[in-house]
Amino acid sequence: MAHTSASAPGRLRSGLRRIATPSLLVGAGLVVAITLFGLIAPFVVADPLAISNDGMQPPSADHWLGTTQTGQDVLAQLAYATRGSLMVGVIVAVLALLLSAFFGILGGYLGGWIDEIFSLFTNVVLILPGLPLMIVIGSYVQQRGLLLIALILAITSWAAAARVLRSQTLSIRTRDYVHAAKIAGEKPHRIIAVEILPNLLPVMSSGFVFALITAILGEAGLSFIGLGVVGTQTWGSMLFYAQNAQALTLGGWWWFVPPGAMIALLGGGLSLINFSIDAIINPRLRSTPKAARTVRKADQAAERAGRSGRSESDQHTPSKEAVA
Repeated sequence: MAHTSASAPGRLRSGLRRIATPSLLVGAGLVVAITLFGLIAPFVVADPLAISNDGMQPPSADHWLGTTQTGQDVLAQLAYATRGSLMVGVIVAVLALLLSAFFGILGGYLGGWIDEIFSLFTNVVLILPGLPLMIVIGSYVQQRGLLLIALILAITSWAAAARVLRSQTLSIRTRDYVHAAKIAGEKPHRIIAVEILPNLLPVMSSGFVFALITAILGEAGLSFIGLGVVGTQTWGSMLFYAQNAQALTLGGWWWFVPPGAMIALLGGGLSLINFSIDAIINPRLRSTPKAARTVRKADQAAERAGRSGRSESDQHTPSKEAVA
């Protein structure tokens, strides 16, 4: 008993070391830093909509401290835009996760005509061109609020994850513990929640991260062409206003570089997290510890040495025919 209790912390530390890969730590650090900036900075910066006659001034301490207002405060715009983009991304990722889980897990478990209808609807949504559809809807709707844009982005980004969850559910529902739960009289919603859903959490977390990346990039693309959220500042709207003001031509790099860098850093951080989750899900992508690789190489070398020794002894041992 003492050995078992003493080895439990060791197994926990080993599991944490396996999960906390360098790519996961770097990606999580980037995402946490950007998220904290979007949550805290809007409370300490100046008004992002304040405009004065003196524009296109480079960054200075006066702007950071909010003591002067020359042109528009780019740092204030970046703070509010970060919060707006993160809000859109999280809302879209949550909606896409719920839709993919409903159509993928429920259809895969129930099967029959329900699964066929869900699969048909998923395939129809999957082949819809996402960006052209968003452009058409955005061009016809004048009052484009945050929830409307998030809903449009979610509708066009859940189908692929639903296909993955359906295939995983079809595999899990044939396992013995699921059959045992059915024989025990468990209700379908309890079997899905207790027996199937925990096995799908890594896949669902990877789909959530991917939907978050896709939503932020999609919203930035819509806002850049003037079809984004109205009344909420985002990274795409910053790039749109910078383009209209000819910031690139006039050399105002401080207007368009920060939102582009934030999109790149957040996308890179989320991609690192997604790769780490994929490595945890897929055993083929897991990195073997150095000690295990050393032991395995030693075993392979010993096996080769044993085979060569047996072959040499067979060559020197006379056959029965030769002795006769």
